[in-house]
Amino acid sequence: MILALEASTTSAKALLYNAAANKVERVVSEPYGETAWPEKVAGGLHDPRAVAACAFKLGRQVCEGVNGIEAVALCGTFHSVLVAGAGNGGASGGIEPLTPTYTWMSPIAENVTARLRKDQSWTNEYYRRTGCMVHALYPAFQLLRLREDGFNFRDARVMSESGYLFYLLTGIHRETACTNSGGGLINLQSRGWDEETLAFAGLKNENMGTLTDYRSPLPLSHQGAGLLGLPEGIPVLPSYPDGALNQTGAGALRKGVMTFSMGTSAALRLSTEKPLVSDTRSTWCYLSPSAYLAGAAVSGACNCVDWIKNALFPLTSYANVESEKPNYQNMPYFLPFIFGERCPGWNDNRRGGFHALSSAHTPKDMYYSVLEGVLFNLYQCYEALTVTAGAPEQIQLSGGILNSPHWKEMCASLFGRDIHCAKIPHVSLIGGAVLAMEVCGYISKKEDYKIDINEVIHPNMDEHKILAGRYTKYKEYYGLLC
Repeated sequence: MILALEASTTSAKALLYNAAANKVERVVSEPYGETAWPEKVAGGLHDPRAVAACAFKLGRQVCEGVNGIEAVALCGTFHSVLVAGAGNGGASGGIEPLTPTYTWMSPIAENVTARLRKDQSWTNEYYRRTGCMVHALYPAFQLLRLREDGFNFRDARVMSESGYLFYLLTGIHRETACTNSGGGLINLQSRGWDEETLAFAGLKNENMGTLTDYRSPLPLSHQGAGLLGLPEGIPVLPSYPDGALNQTGAGALRKGVMTFSMGTSAALRLSTEKPLVSDTRSTWCYLSPSAYLAGAAVSGACNCVDWIKNALFPLTSYANVESEKPNYQNMPYFLPFIFGERCPGWNDNRRGGFHALSSAHTPKDMYYSVLEGVLFNLYQCYEALTVTAGAPEQIQLSGGILNSPHWKEMCASLFGRDIHCAKIPHVSLIGGAVLAMEVCGYISKKEDYKIDINEVIHPNMDEHKILAGRYTKYKEYYGLLC
């Protein structure tokens, strides 16, 4: 049995995986609630103690009555950071959080990154060194903002949110280069801390955790055993980010498989053997548990759909809202940047909205245009990514979009190719379990892990032509929006 814990953007999760039978035995999840947000959700802040308490509580629940837990795997997000320092020996026994956790939703670095992006030479050099664009979602710039506000890092420890969980369970601060590559803090070539970025943010190596990987777990400490209700000494794998573990749990660490995950936000990812960056800086490149991930991500996905549904159809189910096929000939256009823009333009201040909206349009026309606009933004990312990495052999779709027949059909028709659907709940947690299975000897290597495809959606080529024309118009509106 393997316990996998996840601290995601809005909830904690725990999964019990039977490695011998290769199946999920139990899984629980819970939204953080108000206690995890020192400020309103829009502030993009977590209380790291509350997040950890929620994750460990779920870990105890899922392991109740189970003996023989062989390993604990941890999953977090690609973009989170907190600063810790000497405390009063509290729950962590040595260091305590001095700041909240800044998530990818935090806007604190927007003014900093807007200023830095004016220097195109510096921006380009940073991007090619780290694989990250100068953007407010990255912890590197959130740390720079703290420094500019007068924060003293002299005796501080910089942690990812899931790195903090690892510290609480083992008593030792370790980080993975994979997680911190999503923080804009890792050099793609050396795969170590990027010295220039640390210096720019006012940090030194001693502020950062020692870099390690999943092959070097540490034993569950006495304190950690109490937090999880498990015996001391169980191997705890250092934390990896959800995006990289999604690729792992989807069996997509091999070449040619593009994962397309659609959750609160959305991302396209391809495993590559070497760093790949875009001439237009429209994609990103992070480390994976194997080598590298070339990808692109958007801030607006299912969160946009939830927004429009709750605004226009608060008392109606999603299934009833989507009871009819969309009428592509009678829909406005939607720019899905109500949560800002990541790829391809990386414009923190770009905002969304409807275009060509008239009184002839119905609420359902508006709803379907939101679904379409999210896909158009992702297709922009797909075009940029394939220029850099080439077209994939297979596109593997997962996430909330699979609950919407019309939306996934729209996706296949827009892309003009077969879309393979992999309905794997909690795929990131499974990815953590896959790493633990390799460590425990249940599989020889993580790249061998494969999944079953539940469904293949074929494109409607007549709709493809209509959507291609609408996509051209969408890009015109995109070009007008700053």
